[in-house]
Amino acid sequence: MFDQLQKKLDKALHILKGNNRITEINISETLKEIRRALIDSDVNYKIARTFIQKVKEKSIGKKVITSLKPKELIIKIVYDELVTLMGEKNTEINISRRNPSVILICGLQGSGKTSFSSKLAFFFQKKNKSPLLVAADIYRPAAIDQLRILAEKVKIPVFFLKGSKNVIEIVQKSICYAKKENHDIIIIDTAGRLSINKTMMDEIQKIDKSCQPDEILFVVDGMTGQDAINTVQIFSKFLNFDGIVMTKLDGDSRGGAAITISSIVGKPIKFISNGEKIEDIEIFHPDRIANRILGMGDIVSFVERVQEQFDEERTQKIYNKISKNRFNFEDLLEQIQQIKKIGDLKNIISMIPGSLGIERFFDKKATNKKKDSLKRIESIIHSMTPYERKNPKKLFSESRKKRISKGSGIPLKEIDLFLNQFHSISKMMKTINVNSGQQIIKNFLSSIKK
Repeated sequence: MFDQLQKKLDKALHILKGNNRITEINISETLKEIRRALIDSDVNYKIARTFIQKVKEKSIGKKVITSLKPKELIIKIVYDELVTLMGEKNTEINISRRNPSVILICGLQGSGKTSFSSKLAFFFQKKNKSPLLVAADIYRPAAIDQLRILAEKVKIPVFFLKGSKNVIEIVQKSICYAKKENHDIIIIDTAGRLSINKTMMDEIQKIDKSCQPDEILFVVDGMTGQDAINTVQIFSKFLNFDGIVMTKLDGDSRGGAAITISSIVGKPIKFISNGEKIEDIEIFHPDRIANRILGMGDIVSFVERVQEQFDEERTQKIYNKISKNRFNFEDLLEQIQQIKKIGDLKNIISMIPGSLGIERFFDKKATNKKKDSLKRIESIIHSMTPYERKNPKKLFSESRKKRISKGSGIPLKEIDLFLNQFHSISKMMKTINVNSGQQIIKNFLSSIKK
């Protein structure tokens, strides 16, 4: 997501020379490269030109204070303009006090509506809500099955009427069912079409009128670039939706549509989807995204993602085991599972300040290598007996190590290294507090992955 733009902006900003005042001479080449970076990232030419003009007007003649360099001032101005272009601030999803709140999901076929619907349900489930998914796509073969398969993984119920071709009946009965079963949020996954046409618009307008949703979200495929913007513009003439969802952003390194769609259409982006996992969904924060584009990371989102996955109560139990020298391989395996739930390594790394310069993290082979390393650790632990997992000290036996090496397919030398590091870390963790303990576990995993 935004890889191409990140790298080109970074290169453009490194061109800037001078120390005291920004002039047309020392900024011209930088602005030229920034405009080129925006256009190459699928930003509309007119928007790119206006963007550059605003940056130029706000920077020319500015005297740089002693503690700053021209590059740092330009970064701040570019950051401010990016935030403005993307909508200035995040707009929260509308959840009413009535039960249930109704969220209507619409969009073209293949935009990722069904996958997003399940992700949104999981998003609310983690916030202690009781969501109900409604299968209202009566046209696409296996649409109901797809939604059910996605929802079953996280135990979210799906309402559907088998064989029914009356979408209004499905929606109205789902609301009655939700009230009866105490579901406080309904997410309606509607049918998509190959293009916006009268039949599609008539149906979605009828659904809108029958259920009076609190929120209507229009899902667009981020990989379609400027076509996504055109689709949203046409659709907005027929239905007054509340916000936009950009999907498949992990498949496009440009991201021009995500940057400009709000300013063109006048509707906020409320969510972005950047992966295949059910947890790969983010609230869209223009300021945080601008930080990522400029290589400054997004620590707030990173911390939020970690907090979602790490259970405070479970962490305290782990600390208690550490303090009593009872931390074992089953506990380590659980920590690995928690870390994997945080999300795709590439997306997580992009949230860390300064990560733009660490090219190997953005290399697909390097990212896959890290995933493989985690699998190797899991393979070692899975090759142990339940007794061995609970009693790490018993693994100094050569015969046990050879058996684990054979079972996991990992060389004995690597098994030795892993066990030695584990025992060293365990000794160290006895003397520290819970938060530091968790950090050392993460550092240990990081050292193994190298």
